Amino acid sequence: MYNATESFAEFSKLNVANATKLAALSLENAEKLFKLNLTATKAALATGVQNAQAVASVKDLPEFLALRSKVAESGVQGAVGYSRTLYALASEAQAEYTALAEEAWSAYSKGVAAIVDKASKSAPAGSEVAVNALKSTFAASTAAFDQFQRASKQVVNLADASVRAAAATATKAAKGRKAA
Repeated sequence: MYNATESFAEFSKLNVANATKLAALSLENAEKLFKLNLTATKAALATGVQNAQAVASVKDLPEFLALRSKVAESGVQGAVGYSRTLYALASEAQAEYTALAEEAWSAYSKGVAAIVDKASKSAPAGSEVAVNALKSTFAASTAAFDQFQRASKQVVNLADASVRAAAATATKAAKGRKAA
């Protein structure tokens, strides 16, 4: 005989496990972001001190103008490097969250399919129409989610290509300034 309480208890355990994974993943990604920002702050401080010392040792205008150009180029390279690292962290986190969501959806889909199957086997006579409607609704929602997931992946891939192209353009522009 079908026991709905057991099925819901299993879903609750699965939801707690997924929430725990999500919390751990979120903390891990927050820690990575914190470390990146702390490293960038330390580097910015060191660069600022180095630049102040270089400005203090300038003896004439041409040397000052050359230093100004060098500092600007260094700043652009630092910003591009930081942006690339930040984007890499965001992309990695997005992939991890996507994998977690896909895993959770797969487990949910299997669980609901099993519940519907068990419920349909123990359903009273004459309820076939309701059971078939439930199965049909679940199949339609699963197909819609799968289509949404494919569309989301396409959007992410397009955004990734756009960001990579913009980073390449910024790097070329910074190198072009250096050559000029």
